[in-house]
Amino acid sequence: LYETDLRLRPDGDAGLLVSSLSAFHDYQLKRAWTWEHQALTRARFCAGDTSLAAPFDTIRADVLSLPRDRAALKAEIVAMREKMRAEKKDRADALDLKHTRGGIVDVEFIVQYLILAYSHEHREFLGNLGNFALLSRAAALGILDEDIAAQVGKAYLAYRERQHRARTNNELKTWVGLDDLAEERRAVTAAWQSLLG
Repeated sequence: LYETDLRLRPDGDAGLLVSSLSAFHDYQLKRAWTWEHQALTRARFCAGDTSLAAPFDTIRADVLSLPRDRAALKAEIVAMREKMRAEKKDRADALDLKHTRGGIVDVEFIVQYLILAYSHEHREFLGNLGNFALLSRAAALGILDEDIAAQVGKAYLAYRERQHRARTNNELKTWVGLDDLAEERRAVTAAWQSLLG
């Protein structure tokens, strides 16, 4: 089952619960915010009338592969990340692995930036391959330094393993000690600085 946040529909709480494909396409091209395009990088058809899958995938590819001003894109992604960071706080004795600086969300935002910034040149970024594979692809294309991509990919796998362990123990959040996964967090932070400043 998939958790659904209905605030993320086109036009947010003011939007219709369901819209046509053409209305969705129009919204994505003309009115959607950058964060909505970031969410679209992770979207995939998962249920419903299978005749909608191919048109949805086409809209997703069309929107994600639009040429974008990379400097403006960086600024918007960094601003969104800072806004999230202000809302999600670490504890004095532990870090929220998902939201802490150099954590899971930073990896996801790095990958989302790569998709939005480079898909118009490299359509291979459009596949739902997962963050690790997309980081490897960015390195293979020369967009991201191979060592940085490998370190961030390794960090992401370590984070996911820790997150899965927490969920297996019915923990709602994945808290880690202040010194846990420090090398991984440093690698992700360095990659963030390298790509997004």
